[in-house]
Amino acid sequence: MRQLPLAAALLAGVCFVFGPTTPSHAATPEPVAQVGHAVNDFALKDLQGVSHSLGDMQRAPVVVAVFMGVECPLAKLYAPRLTELAAKYRDQGVVFLAIDSNAQDSLAEMTHFARTYRMEIPFLKDSGNAVADRFQAERTPEAFVLDIQRVVRYRGRIDDQYGFQTGVGYQRKEAVECELADAIDQLLAGKDVAEPVTRAPGCLIGRVQPADENAEVTFSNQIARLFQKRCEHCHREGEIAPFSLKSYDEVVGWAPMIEEVVRENRMPPWHADPAVGSFSNDCRLSDDEKQMIAKWVEAGAPEGNPQDLPEPRQYTVGWQISQPDRIIPMADKPFKVPAEGKVEYQYFVVDPGFTEDVWVKEAEARAGNNAVVHHIIVFVIPPGQEVQQMGEGMGARDLLVGTAPGNPPTRCPAGMAKRIQAGSKLLFQMHYTANGAEQEDTSSVGLVYADPATVTREVHTDLAINMAFKVPAGAANHPVTSWRRFREDTLILSFMPHMHLRGKAFRYELEYPDGRKEVALDIPRYDFNWQNTYVLAEPKFVSKGTKLICTAHFDNSEDNLANPDPSQPVGWGEQTWEEMMIGWFVRTSVEETPNLPAVLAEQERAKRSSAEKKPAKASPEQSAAVSK
Repeated sequence: MRQLPLAAALLAGVCFVFGPTTPSHAATPEPVAQVGHAVNDFALKDLQGVSHSLGDMQRAPVVVAVFMGVECPLAKLYAPRLTELAAKYRDQGVVFLAIDSNAQDSLAEMTHFARTYRMEIPFLKDSGNAVADRFQAERTPEAFVLDIQRVVRYRGRIDDQYGFQTGVGYQRKEAVECELADAIDQLLAGKDVAEPVTRAPGCLIGRVQPADENAEVTFSNQIARLFQKRCEHCHREGEIAPFSLKSYDEVVGWAPMIEEVVRENRMPPWHADPAVGSFSNDCRLSDDEKQMIAKWVEAGAPEGNPQDLPEPRQYTVGWQISQPDRIIPMADKPFKVPAEGKVEYQYFVVDPGFTEDVWVKEAEARAGNNAVVHHIIVFVIPPGQEVQQMGEGMGARDLLVGTAPGNPPTRCPAGMAKRIQAGSKLLFQMHYTANGAEQEDTSSVGLVYADPATVTREVHTDLAINMAFKVPAGAANHPVTSWRRFREDTLILSFMPHMHLRGKAFRYELEYPDGRKEVALDIPRYDFNWQNTYVLAEPKFVSKGTKLICTAHFDNSEDNLANPDPSQPVGWGEQTWEEMMIGWFVRTSVEETPNLPAVLAEQERAKRSSAEKKPAKASPEQSAAVSK
């Protein structure tokens, strides 16, 4: 069973969505439970094999049934809250039940989930999703409140702390509307529920459904190949996605959810305007691929003949890059992440003991615990420089590699590499997201070295940055710009825009010396939860004197549900509830330099020799003496 923090789950794009409920694929012989209709008695067993039925709860004035799924990140976040609510209302006789109707969730996974998230309410297995069909439950978590006559008086979300807004995920500091608790309170007070129906964000329940094994499209012949090509690098054991797509038994329960996120263009995650630029890591599915998935799900997600499966794809165990030559942990001891609440950025300085320059052609920042790591940025602190941990040092840092949902590892083109000077230290900037259970993490960075004799271009990560902006309170579309002028002919390899929770849109534009302007990358709907890097299909030549202009728009209004505080202006700061405006880009020189490491080494020796020959700077006392 995989775990995932909220931001990474939003990145995975399979678990949070507001959308219309869809009819169940399974036939329902019993009358279904709409709001205002009674639920017939049912009995389900918990993890210890004990049966629980509505008939056993005749004295309970209110029964709350919440449908859960062990791989749904939103269900993980709300599991502790259900335990808290159950304790709050226990003395008033309210009974809470958690029900798992997912075909793909085993009893062993349910047991692990309950132990990890300390669920202290009955966790029931609904094999064959008969009870989910009776309730017409669609998503996890989705709550139903029954009065003493076992009539449904409320259905929907638990509260509004987590959700989706126009396809972009949000996470409030705390809930503003607590609809489930309000419904319970109103029923206990003998009142009607003021808001009986709300939309529940979450994962679609993985129902058992009849499959047409004679269908044109099956998992074994087409879908497995498509997932292997497009999705499996993240959707496999040990990677960031919340479930694996390598096994039919795991995939079949997620089929309707997969179709939904593909149809709504939430997965695969890609936010660039397709009309601007061409990118080698563009992960969008073609229309034919989308139609193939839709046909497969419409046919009931048939397996087909397992003999038609493609050969398994081989991966480097634990890494997306080649096997690293050096693995450097962020610290000697793990960092403890609390179960709840905001966690400020954490910084860890490491001295790897580099005794000579190293050339890095591949690098990957690797989360030790994907359940709580939202992003990692690893900076190089050259010898002789002070370690800057806060924003004022951002412009002087040399970014080595970062990772976040959507952000690929660093892979330099042939003949290119990043240089780490001898004596350099590494600074890990860690962003953690609490996920409902206390966790520990020791992340690391892996480096694959290039043979210095093969390096002909040095790769640099650069930025156009604005640290002096102020977004007014309530502003819904506030523009902020930054720019960078190129002092020599340059090749741009990739772009990575960066803002925080109020980020709305981001655009890179080139203004050439002759006055021409060209949009190089346009992100019309920025999502902080996905920190994508956009790698150009071909390096972009920009001539000396060209100006790179970045324009960001921020939404600091109440309509932005992710906004920590729309009543206050916001400026630069490294914490998530503050803001940033950075247009990262990766560049290199136009002309190759044969035997580049030797050339740079000679330049360094010349600099040192020149510095040694210069007379020492006179002290103030010496200067005063000379002036006399």
